[in-house]
Amino acid sequence: MMTNAQKIKMAIAYKGKSEAWLAKEIGTTPQAFNQRMKTDKFSTSELENIAKALGAVYSAAFEFPDGTKI
Repeated sequence: MMTNAQKIKMAIAYKGKSEAWLAKEIGTTPQAFNQRMKTDKFSTSELENIAKALGAVYSAAFEFPDGTKI
């Protein structure tokens, strides 16, 4: 399973941006963001803000075979 930090790194690369750029976009310092990436501890709202800064949508859900998402 891919970690959130790995997903964020891939999304940053896809957009052709840097971690420092993203840190500034979400209102933190590059140093603080780098520390968060090392610990890989992000809240859902933080992931949503990161996605917004990258022009994406963050989606986390339990999806069942009948199409139900929780």
